[in-house]
Amino acid sequence: MKAAFLPVTREEMLERGWDRVDFVYVSGDAYVDHPSFGMAIITRLLEANGYKVGVIAQPDWNDPESVAVFGEPRLAFLVSAGNMDSMVNHYTVAKKRRRSDAYSPGGEAGRRPNHAAVVYGNLIRRTFKKTPLILGGIEASLRRLSHYDYWSDKLKRSILLDSGADLVSYGMGEHSIIEIADALNAGLAIEDLTFIDGTVYRAASLEHVYDAVTLPSFPAMQDDKLEYARSFAVQYENSDPFTGKRLVEPYSDHEFVVQNPPAAPLTQSEMDAVYRLPYARTYHPMYETAGGVPAISEVKFSLTSNRGCFGECSFCALTFHQGRIVQTRSHDSLVEEARAIVEEPDFKGYIHDVGGPTANFRAPACAKQLKAGACPHKRCLYPEPCKQLRADHSDYLGLLRRLRKLPGVKKVFVRSGIRFDYVLADREHGDAFLNELCAHHVSGQLKVAPEHVSDAVLSVMGKPRNLVYQRFAQRYEQINRQLGMKQFLVPYLMSSHPGSTLDEAVELAEYCRDLGYMPEQVQDFYPTPSTMSTAMYYTGVDPRTMQPVYVPKSPHEKALQRALIQYRDPKNRELVLEALRRAGRMDLVGYGPKCLLRPQGEGGGKERKPAASGKGARTRADVRAKAQSKPNDSGKAPSKARPSGPGKARPKPKPSTGKTSSQGGGRSGKSAGERRPGKSKGTRRH
Repeated sequence: MKAAFLPVTREEMLERGWDRVDFVYVSGDAYVDHPSFGMAIITRLLEANGYKVGVIAQPDWNDPESVAVFGEPRLAFLVSAGNMDSMVNHYTVAKKRRRSDAYSPGGEAGRRPNHAAVVYGNLIRRTFKKTPLILGGIEASLRRLSHYDYWSDKLKRSILLDSGADLVSYGMGEHSIIEIADALNAGLAIEDLTFIDGTVYRAASLEHVYDAVTLPSFPAMQDDKLEYARSFAVQYENSDPFTGKRLVEPYSDHEFVVQNPPAAPLTQSEMDAVYRLPYARTYHPMYETAGGVPAISEVKFSLTSNRGCFGECSFCALTFHQGRIVQTRSHDSLVEEARAIVEEPDFKGYIHDVGGPTANFRAPACAKQLKAGACPHKRCLYPEPCKQLRADHSDYLGLLRRLRKLPGVKKVFVRSGIRFDYVLADREHGDAFLNELCAHHVSGQLKVAPEHVSDAVLSVMGKPRNLVYQRFAQRYEQINRQLGMKQFLVPYLMSSHPGSTLDEAVELAEYCRDLGYMPEQVQDFYPTPSTMSTAMYYTGVDPRTMQPVYVPKSPHEKALQRALIQYRDPKNRELVLEALRRAGRMDLVGYGPKCLLRPQGEGGGKERKPAASGKGARTRADVRAKAQSKPNDSGKAPSKARPSGPGKARPKPKPSTGKTSSQGGGRSGKSAGERRPGKSKGTRRH
């Protein structure tokens, strides 16, 4: 059942008979009351527990009055930058300003400040000096301790210190926010809330801090990048709610930041209850004149079935934010929400997604994780699937079958992305899942994320060997042939990731040549806060081993690596030629079928002919192009390998400047159409 939106003005508060709110929630996003938005989940959860909440969406950060709409809340201000890190929201990997913001009315850019959580926190603190102030959301979660900030190219302090906040609620905040609310409501002072899991607080001494691991001090990390690498390794090892230790980060002899262990994962019944709350399921009507909030279009007719991910891609912040233990909703909960979606007046019969960070994860990796946590020094899928891994698609298959049989549902898509190595690891149900996926849940093309073809780079990424992807691709082609369907596999590829030299970039270009395919979407590695890959980028070592890792950093080298993947584009010719010279691979310039470029003077469109390895490859490319231009089952033409989340436009690189432009999102996850409840998401890659 839908409920009225929470008050956004003082007048609306008074109309409810309230003279004061308990909490004021300040967000960098427009107000969208849908469970794909962290703001909606936290505010509705507080409401369900008897608390009065007012919402201030996108206040004017130059005007202190903009955060005083409701006056001083009885208990606290809650502040979030929104579903994305504000810097990723604002800037491409080339540090160019984005032209739109899918989380703002009408997609208008510039409605929130850089480092929004810090700016909002200081704005509130200037007006309400003693009122408790708590940060949450993806920005605060991933900046809870010292972190590398790509946009300033500096190591920054904990966001707790720079924002003037009293607490940070990190990770998925359902447990911690209710504990905080109940403690404040019981009369405890904010400075006494040092015992809540999933929070970070400051301390003037360590007199009352027990059972803690002390990290390198902030000054020591500023002086030596390797100290930061050591610190990040310890943080990563302690990101599990069962095994994680309390961490202390010293800033001086009288200033410490203390991170309590992560909050426990939600049980299935708890997660069902979160999604049963009475969301309006759309944006606030005050945005109608601006054309609404674009981000809702990606999630309005989608279902979040799980959270957490044991895939542990190095470039993804999910381990740090949602954790490695997969949590799921029951089939009944998802069917109930699907029936509500069917009743929406603008529903056309197509459920756009049933998934989460990884669509085909529907249970913890093994039984041990719910009792003893995820292994701190072993990974579930890398370098090979763990012997204890329970690879089983039967539950997900049953769910999809129920959903597609619902009256009013024409088709159920799976767009979150799947882990292809997990499909292959499921010997009992993997083929059945892939068969039904192809038959019922794909429309022309399936996007997966091998990311690279060089095993050297893949090992740094924490991704399976290229051979595994090739096996999956063959199986996918075989099943589609058996079904009599012409559907294609579209690989997401990443350039300039730590570990990738020009040699590996050339190897990736050769793969694209042999495939007969020029990717329209290539993501340059984006060093977002609190990922293992970002720590490598900053320090030059793998924090897990402390071994050196090659890091392509200059804009020009990044442009070279990206151009190699898109070598067929005539605009990239000079960059590709330079890259081949530098790599000592001028054998790839010529007339043979394996050449990437023709000799100088025979460029332009003629370069396309030798780029494909034979007639068959060119035919596959042509068929794929046709498939991408055809309408899908919902009657809409899909864009060519466009990003799956909102706010992801990526201009093509300009060779004259040697710079590239790329989408952001750390996959947070799904990080731009954040469909992970509680805090946030950036577009997740699998």
